[in-house]
Amino acid sequence: MEKIIYAIIDANKNNANVDYQIKNIKGLNGSDLFVISFQEISAVVSNFDTSKYSIKKELAIDFARVIDELSHLFTLLPIRFGTFLKSDEIITQLLTDHYQPFHDNLEKVRGKDEFGLKLLWDYDKSKESIRAEVEKEDLNPADYFSKNTVNTNYLLEKMKKYRLEDALLKHVEHFIDEISSLLAQINPDCRFNKMLSPSIILDAVFLVEKQRKGEFIQVIENLKQQHADLHFLLTGPWPPYSFMEILIDN
Repeated sequence: MEKIIYAIIDANKNNANVDYQIKNIKGLNGSDLFVISFQEISAVVSNFDTSKYSIKKELAIDFARVIDELSHLFTLLPIRFGTFLKSDEIITQLLTDHYQPFHDNLEKVRGKDEFGLKLLWDYDKSKESIRAEVEKEDLNPADYFSKNTVNTNYLLEKMKKYRLEDALLKHVEHFIDEISSLLAQINPDCRFNKMLSPSIILDAVFLVEKQRKGEFIQVIENLKQQHADLHFLLTGPWPPYSFMEILIDN
């Protein structure tokens, strides 16, 4: 029987409320939760029989459910699904070895929620619109080549392709600048991934103060109204999955 870790929380077992708060939350397969503590932080853990373990979507969803329920009670750092350790002593050593980074990360996410934003567009339609703008500036071979050769047309086509790709990227970067400017007063921590696929031009996560999440959502709603050609997929609030900066090796 091994231990599975769900989250690191900013409370310890000397706090009489911890056991009371988690007693009605069940872990995977209906297991009881308990805490293993070091100084002011704890790992929320349950026993798990890894001999019967297989990765299933339902199990991962149930794991996320446990973290979500805990997030309503504690400031926490979600742990990656499937983090098994063999004993309480090993978990205590983990908390000891990483105490300061865990403590600092808990301070960073305290009082905050994570939101995800995916930005999608009609790639073919948008590409043609941007291509039309790029091609308004004609490429004159004489500006780039001293004379025409059999490779001139090939190289010009390559340059046109590069200019189009550069314009697409600048279009996305301009939108990131617009989002960042509108969110400046809220000042969330954020991470942007650009051009993940032809249809997903932006995948971003934001760490937003709980009391300002209404303002954050309104900014995104306003952007929707201003950019009818884009599709906004906003999710959250979530526990701070993307802002857990410590890797735990099984």
